[in-house]
Amino acid sequence: MLAQFVWSSRMNDISIVVKSLRSRQLSTIITAVSVAVATALLLTMLSLRTASFEAFQRGTGTTHLLVSADSSPLTAVLNGVFYANAPSNPIAWAKYQEIKNAFPYDWTVATQQGDSFRGFPVAAVGPEFFTRFEPVRGEPWQLAQGQFPSKPFEICLGSTAAAGSGLRLGQKVFLTHGSGTSREGEHAHEHAEYPFTVVGILQPSGSAHDRVVFTDLDSSWILHAHDRREREGVEGLTTLADLKDEDRKITGILLRLPTRPGRDASAAIQQQFDALRRDTSIVVAQPAQQIDRLRSIIGNVDELFIALGIAVLLSSGISILLSMHNSMAERRKQIALLRALGVARMRITAMILTEATLIGFAGAIGGCVLSLIGNAIASGALKARIGLVVDPTLDPRSTVIIVAGAIVLSALAGVLPAITAYRTAVADNLRPEA
Repeated sequence: MLAQFVWSSRMNDISIVVKSLRSRQLSTIITAVSVAVATALLLTMLSLRTASFEAFQRGTGTTHLLVSADSSPLTAVLNGVFYANAPSNPIAWAKYQEIKNAFPYDWTVATQQGDSFRGFPVAAVGPEFFTRFEPVRGEPWQLAQGQFPSKPFEICLGSTAAAGSGLRLGQKVFLTHGSGTSREGEHAHEHAEYPFTVVGILQPSGSAHDRVVFTDLDSSWILHAHDRREREGVEGLTTLADLKDEDRKITGILLRLPTRPGRDASAAIQQQFDALRRDTSIVVAQPAQQIDRLRSIIGNVDELFIALGIAVLLSSGISILLSMHNSMAERRKQIALLRALGVARMRITAMILTEATLIGFAGAIGGCVLSLIGNAIASGALKARIGLVVDPTLDPRSTVIIVAGAIVLSALAGVLPAITAYRTAVADNLRPEA
């Protein structure tokens, strides 16, 4: 009987709390939403930070070293591996041959960027790109349809480029030199003399390569040699026989050093890195090392956003305090009436604290939902813009800590209103008004 009485009393208390929240519905919703936004901001920042850098590390593939003529190693990696922009300076083909022959690399891949198709970057690559290079470690290229380019003026589409352009096998397309958003600016033009044929579409790799249109180096060299010959006043289509040494330029070199079976690292990486750095005409980068550097740079910005999230969470706690404290003037008569009916001070105090805690609980759960939605939107944006597949799942430990923190903060915000309720005088507040 005693247990039943206690349970009945608790249910009555909960119903009173719920009715109180409903009587202040607008302020309750606004306060809960502020808690939800702060919780979502913290959860989204933490989950995206971890997932995005894992995706960047995965996207460097099996490349040990990257050679470029860009301004810095980090810029070289962002441009040469993640296709942020076309590299700013070319490398002569003779330099590529010199580097290739200087050490018994496991494989070398020359790449050339600068063209585009409907906003998607075009990369001209050597044949080893599809046969030896893996876009994600342990996951070689897989074709969804068709074949890899095997002769000039054939293209193979990454999965995102194929979906975004709507191209199908066998279609003829024209590439664009530069783009409206590249450094070529208004000088971007279409290579209308040379149609390319779509011969392959790649399976998704979860890397930046998914948004790229791939072709071969000879095709790219012919296109740009044709531009040169037009400027020189030479008529007629350009062929491989018309190429000069100055036409055979690339923008990057992917290098992989020999490794022991089953291992990814090579003992010779540092030695070759130092040897290549002595050549001041090029920039050499270790992609994995540069991604770690990027993490340290962006980590400082992350901390600012996390601090902002904590500040918003604290402000939401203050909002709960102010909302409940302002409502106490209207509720003194209700509290005095409950006291007159025999409800103990501590029981009323517990109801006020429960009210604040419920607001925090509703906001925290709403924050988890908002975070999942925000993660999905951010993941889709990263995939569309740079081709990275980011899987920002909520870390259980971080989620529990943040949700519990939001609820505890909300409960603490209810302490001052609870004290006010505890001190409410019965006689003064039940006295008839004049």
